[in-house]
Amino acid sequence: MATETVAKPRTSMRVGVQKFGTFLSGMIMPNIGAFIAWGIITALFIEKGWLPVPQLGGFGETNGVPNTGLVGPMITYLLPLLIGYTGGKMVYDVRGGVVGAIGTMGVIVGAGIPMFIGAMIMGPLGGWTMKKIDSIWDGKIRPGFEMLVNNFSAGIWGGLLALLGFYGISPLVSAFSTGAGNVVQFLVNNGLLPLTSIFIEPAKVLFLNNAINHGVLTPLGVQQSLEQGKSILFLLEANPGPGFGILLAYMFFGRGAAKASAPGAAIIHFLGGIHEIYFPYVLMRPLLILAAIAGGMTGIATLAITGAGLVAPAAPGSIIAVLAQTSRDSYVGVILAVLLATAASFLVASVIMKTTKHSDEGDLSAATSRMEQMKGKKSSVSSTLTGAGSAAGGGGVAVLAGPVRNIVFACDAGMGSSAMGASVLRNKIKAAGFPDVKVTNASIANLNDDYDVVVTHQDLTERAKPATSSAVHYSVDNFMSSPRYDEIVELVRESNTDGAAATEGQNAGAGTPGGASASGPATGIAAGTAAAGAAGTAVGTSEAESAGTGTSEILARESVVLRGTATTRDAAIDEAGRLLLARGAVDEDYVRAMHEREQSVSTYMGSFLAIPHGTNAAKDHIRKSAVSVIRYPEGIDWNGKQVKFVVGVAGINNEHLHILSSIAKVFTNKEQVARLEAATSEDEVLELFGKVNA
Repeated sequence: MATETVAKPRTSMRVGVQKFGTFLSGMIMPNIGAFIAWGIITALFIEKGWLPVPQLGGFGETNGVPNTGLVGPMITYLLPLLIGYTGGKMVYDVRGGVVGAIGTMGVIVGAGIPMFIGAMIMGPLGGWTMKKIDSIWDGKIRPGFEMLVNNFSAGIWGGLLALLGFYGISPLVSAFSTGAGNVVQFLVNNGLLPLTSIFIEPAKVLFLNNAINHGVLTPLGVQQSLEQGKSILFLLEANPGPGFGILLAYMFFGRGAAKASAPGAAIIHFLGGIHEIYFPYVLMRPLLILAAIAGGMTGIATLAITGAGLVAPAAPGSIIAVLAQTSRDSYVGVILAVLLATAASFLVASVIMKTTKHSDEGDLSAATSRMEQMKGKKSSVSSTLTGAGSAAGGGGVAVLAGPVRNIVFACDAGMGSSAMGASVLRNKIKAAGFPDVKVTNASIANLNDDYDVVVTHQDLTERAKPATSSAVHYSVDNFMSSPRYDEIVELVRESNTDGAAATEGQNAGAGTPGGASASGPATGIAAGTAAAGAAGTAVGTSEAESAGTGTSEILARESVVLRGTATTRDAAIDEAGRLLLARGAVDEDYVRAMHEREQSVSTYMGSFLAIPHGTNAAKDHIRKSAVSVIRYPEGIDWNGKQVKFVVGVAGINNEHLHILSSIAKVFTNKEQVARLEAATSEDEVLELFGKVNA
């Protein structure tokens, strides 16, 4: 019986721009520490700095020789090379990073000015071209000659790219930088710079700020800062005043949940620098974008009038980061810019809120959804205001083979929502008595496969999986108070405490953290693995029957297929679903929900195993617990991973948890997997999964 599949949404131009901006920020964000270091050295040691030192600031002479200092070389060589290396590494690992840095050096020398835009071109170009060149002779090099070929190919191509950068790219980028600088200067000279807020503030709500800030403003700002010691451009987008004013207006004139949550959001926004947290408040009353624009224009005008600026980028846009990067002669102007931007935004927002009627201010969830539709993806930070969990659930998608020691939160930039989520979960795990479990945050671009658990927003999970295929994945819709955190804490407890898992497994019910119910079977497999491993319990018929349903009623011989006929992922889901339908365990809507679940969060688990199952919303379409097992000896492609075993799952309460525990035990044991691959009868499969009779 064929079933429908869920079509993937078409990518809009806006989403494409967002991805481009994210890629640019991926080159800048990991190197923000170097920008800050350069900013501090500049603020302290240049001739107009707090502690002028000729040898460090690069002014004056020593023994008749002009001082080079640290400021010039860092901005001319260090920062562009770091950006070029990071861009190349993002495309093609360390090898791509090295070639990208070599190419960047050609642009630097050819231009003679800070080449951030050139670095953002040459870095990815070097990585991509090196990857293509390597693919030409991949697998064709004789043993023993790999290092020789790899080193010389990288060296030769890197040298050619440096020449391309010197003669070809640097003149173009220099011309662009000069032209863009002239446009900015024209706006400043004619008092038109505040008008940029008309574009910047709406762009922030649409999550296009990365493309604007890191693609244009930061490179131009650095050039201006090198020449003038500071730049107004660093504060065009980063000023926290406009958003702070809107949140203050909600604190005074809002109603319901909006008013109640505004104070906390204001603290996160102003002190934490995570501006996206105020976006849902704007979307609840779209006219409030005028307040943000008014605040932005006021702040920029104040900076222009006072001649104030920052010496380096303020990231994130916290008042703390802004003041830390403020030029020595600009504190009054910068502080005024923030305060007046806040006041202007507050006044305009207050008028709008007092003079317009609005009946659904308490529904932050609806506002968040509208924002997500406009920007083409979900926002984990804004959803912290709603208190809603993930509709799709958040189970792990890999088999946990040992105690949880290392957990990472991953998001686009790795410094905003993920940092907050990591802090919340870290405190929960410490309170549970496991202070040695490491909880960190990182950008998706910098993930590796060293983590036990990876937590991402549900729309970013697929991007995190390729680099972390052996980890248990949790997809959340709320980084601040997700119910998934309780499940992770239980998983940590079960995997690190002998005997605890058995108790939890017996007590788990529908929706119990750590169980397989509301979060889907993936979580149950992770927890079941820990339970089976920690307690050393053999899963058999008597234990299953004590739960109310015998194992034979969940996994039957007719639900085991030794040679599946499907050749694609979706066809395999259909095949597994048809076996559940044939058992009368589910209806056709549940099979459709299995495809839905696969679209949002992959059920690939590693060790050649996938466990397709329905979404949480589809639990009403389950008539009884059942499991189907299909083997594909030749393997099928499952989102880029090879799958040889597909286990279809439909579970009510914890009735199917015993089978899932047995499956998890099998797939964490290479010898058992080998036996499963070699099985010649359904009975062998049933015995491996803990079934003693048919």
